[in-house]
Amino acid sequence: MSDDSDKIVEPEMTVEQDEEVQPAEATEGLVVAADMLPNQLPIIPLRPRPCFPALLVPLAANGAQQMAAVRQAAESPSRAIGLVMVRDIDAKDSPDNLHTVGVAAKILKILHADDESIHVMVNCLERFVIEEVIPSRRMLAARVRYQFTPELSVNPELKAYSIAIIATLKELVQINPLYSEEIKLFLNRSSMDDPGRLADFAANLTSADGLELQLILETFDVRKRIDMVLVLLKKELEVSRLQSKISKSIEEKVSAQQREFFLREQLKAIKKELGLEKEGKDTELEKYEKRLKKLKLNAEAQKAVDDEMEKLSLIEPHSPEYTVSRNYLDWLTSVPWGVYSRDSYNLPRARRILDRDHYGLKDVKERILEFIAVGKMKGDISGSILCLVGPPGVGKTSVGHSIANALGRRFFRFSLGGMRDEAEIKGHRRTYIGAMPGKFIQALKTAGTANPVLMLDEIDKIGASFQGDPASALLEVLDPEQNFSFRDHYLDVPFDLSNVMFIATANQLDTIPRPLLDRMEIIRLSGYILEEKLEIARRYLIPKALKNHGLKARQVSIHKAALVKIIDGYAREAGVRNLENQIKKIMRRAAMAFAEENRTERIVIGPKEVESFLEKPVFTAEEIFEGTPGVVTGLAWTSLGGATLQIEATAMPSKTKGFKQTGQLGSVMVESSEIAYSYVMAHLKEYGAPADFFDNHFVHLHVPAGATPKDGPSAGVTMTTALLSMILGKPVVKRLGMTGELTLTGHVLPIGGAKEKTIAARRAGLKTLIFPEENRKDFEELPDYLREGLTVHFAANYPDVYRVAFDSKPSRRRK
Repeated sequence: MSDDSDKIVEPEMTVEQDEEVQPAEATEGLVVAADMLPNQLPIIPLRPRPCFPALLVPLAANGAQQMAAVRQAAESPSRAIGLVMVRDIDAKDSPDNLHTVGVAAKILKILHADDESIHVMVNCLERFVIEEVIPSRRMLAARVRYQFTPELSVNPELKAYSIAIIATLKELVQINPLYSEEIKLFLNRSSMDDPGRLADFAANLTSADGLELQLILETFDVRKRIDMVLVLLKKELEVSRLQSKISKSIEEKVSAQQREFFLREQLKAIKKELGLEKEGKDTELEKYEKRLKKLKLNAEAQKAVDDEMEKLSLIEPHSPEYTVSRNYLDWLTSVPWGVYSRDSYNLPRARRILDRDHYGLKDVKERILEFIAVGKMKGDISGSILCLVGPPGVGKTSVGHSIANALGRRFFRFSLGGMRDEAEIKGHRRTYIGAMPGKFIQALKTAGTANPVLMLDEIDKIGASFQGDPASALLEVLDPEQNFSFRDHYLDVPFDLSNVMFIATANQLDTIPRPLLDRMEIIRLSGYILEEKLEIARRYLIPKALKNHGLKARQVSIHKAALVKIIDGYAREAGVRNLENQIKKIMRRAAMAFAEENRTERIVIGPKEVESFLEKPVFTAEEIFEGTPGVVTGLAWTSLGGATLQIEATAMPSKTKGFKQTGQLGSVMVESSEIAYSYVMAHLKEYGAPADFFDNHFVHLHVPAGATPKDGPSAGVTMTTALLSMILGKPVVKRLGMTGELTLTGHVLPIGGAKEKTIAARRAGLKTLIFPEENRKDFEELPDYLREGLTVHFAANYPDVYRVAFDSKPSRRRK
C-alpha cells in the first residue's frame, strides 16, 4: 500500500479516502468489510456513550468541525466516518480528548442539514484503533487500524453464553416491552448465532454509563466481551425490576385514590338526593350560627360576623379566600363573647384554699383575702392587676392557681419571657399568611370564659426587637381605662378585657418598664426561712415526690434532722425548687433500690445517710470572721433572696496615701466605698484614730468572693465600719450584721429588701442587726417568727452604728 494515499491534501484540508484498504491476511478468515473501509477517517466525537458495530444510529453533527467531517465523509466514495467517544464530556473537541478505540460507520442518509447542524443516519460497521491523529484545522481526522470481527465457529461455551444473553433479554422484554422493538430491528439485520454481534447489541441496549460501554467496545476478545456484557445485563434486569415495582406501587396508590374519590363523590351525590347531608359550606355556616346563639357579641363584632358569613356563602370552597374567611369566622365565634363564670367571694373558703396550698406567706395571703373582700363589697373585681415579685421557687405561679381556685375562675398561664414580637400580644393582621390572634385572645378561647385569671409569667424578662416592643403593647392590655375595648389585630373588633384578672410574676422590678409597673399592684414574696422550708417539705414536697415516683409513705422516711441538713447544705436559696429537686433525687435512688435489689424493708434517711444519697454538701456553714479587726458582716439583697457579705479592710505603710477596692464591685458600691473612705478620713479624731493615718498608709478594701459581681446602694455603713475597725485595731461585737447607705455627712439612708436580709441574717446565725432608722416600720411589719431572737438597732447617723458595733461611744465630737 502506497504512502501517498495517507497524506492530507492542503489547502483543501480533505482526508484522502480514494485508495481502499487491502484485505487483511487470512489468519482467521476473510472479512468482506475490508473491501470498503479506508484507513483514514474523519472523526466525530461522541457524547455521552459510544456506538457499537452492526447498529443503525441517528447522528447529529454540531459545530464547524463536526459538520465539515460529515460533509467530507458524505462526498467520499466509501461514505465512511469514524465515531469515537470523548474522555471528558465537558471538554472541547480535541485529539487529546478522544479514546483510542472507536467504530467506523457508513452514512446512509442525510436527514436534515442547515447552517448550525447536520442530522444523518449511519450504519456502524467495525471497530478500529486510532494509530495517528492527522493534524487539521477544519476537522478531526485519524489514521486507523481496524479490528475486524472474525467468523467464529460456535462452540458449546459460546453457545451457552449466547443463550444466557438471549434469556436475560427475554426477561427484560417481559418487564419493559420497549426493548422488543429494538430486538426486532436487530434480528432484521443480524443473527442471534453471532456471539460478538449479540454481545455488542446487548451492551448497547443497557443504560450503563459511557465508560463501562467504552470498556466493552475496547474488549476485542469475544469470550471476555460476552462475560462483561452478561454482568451489565444482570444489573439492567435488577434496575428494571425495581423500576417496575416502583411504577406498580405508584399506579396502585393513584388507582386507590381515584377509586376513593369517585366513591366519595357518588356517596355525596346519593346523600344529597336523599336529603341526608348538605354541602360542606352549608355545614360550616350552620356550625357558626349554632355557636353564635350561645354568645353575646357587641354591635361591631356582630356586624363583622354577619358580613363575613354573607361573604363566605358567596365564595367557592376551592377559592383561597374561602380558607381565610372560614378561619376568621372560626376565631370570631370561638372567643367567649359575654360568657362569664360566677365569682365566689366566700372568704373562709378562700382562706382554706390558700392555707391548703401554701405554708407561710401570711402577709401575701392576707393581701389576697383583702383583695377578695373588696370584690365582695364592690360586687366585682374588674380592673385588678397584681404583680407577684420574688425569687425563683417561692410559689408565685402556685399562688396564682390558688387565687383562681378561691374565686372559682378558670386559670390560664403563658410566659412572656424572651417575647420579642408585639404580634404575640396583639396578633397578626389577616393579610399575612398563617396569621393568628395574639396570646390574650388565644388564652380566652382556651379558658372558655371572658373573665378568667390570666397569669403573665416572667414579665420582667420580656424583650424588644426590630419587630416591635411587646412591653408597650402590654400597656393597653393592663390599663383598666383602655382594655374594655381591646382590639386584636387579627379579629379587628373590640373585646372587653376589663373583667379579666391579670396576675404577673417577676423576679425583680428593675427590668420592668416604669409605665407598665405603674399599672400593677406589687405583692412581694420574699422567700422562706429554714423552719418554713421544713414544713413545706414535710407537708407538700415529700408526699408529692412519693406519689410521682410510685412509692408509699411506709417505704421511705426522711427524718426532720435529715431535712434540716438537706436545706442547710444543699438548698439555701430563697425558694424551695432546689429543695424539691434534692428530695426527688433521694426518691429516685430509693426507687432504684426497691426495683433492682427487690428490697422490702423501709428506707430510713437520717442525717448520716444524706450524703450517701446526695453526695457532698454544696454549701458549708457561712463562716463569720469574728474577733478580726477590719472584718465586718454586711447584709445584701439579690434576685435569689438575701445574703451575707464579709467586707475586709487592711492598710499597708506607704509614703503616699492611696485607696483600692477589689471584689468585682459595681459602680454604686465603688461610690459607697469612696464615701466611706472620705467620711472616715474626715472623722478620724472623732473616733479616736490618728489624724495622719491615711497620709502614711495605702488602704485596700475587699468584698469576697472575688468571682461574683456585686452592686447595690446598701453597703456604705458596713464599709465605713470595716475601715474604722482596721484603723482602731478593734473588732466589732460578735454575731453582728448591718446594712445601710451612708452620706458624706454621716446620715444613714434607708434600704430595700428588709425581709430578705433578715432571713439571710437568721440563716447565718447573726443575733444583732443594724438597720437604718427609716426601715423601722419595715422591720416591725415582719412576722413575729422572723423577728424572734434578734436584737435590732436602728441608726439615723453613723455614730449610732459605731455605738452598737464597738459597744462604745465616739471619744469626742468634732467641733
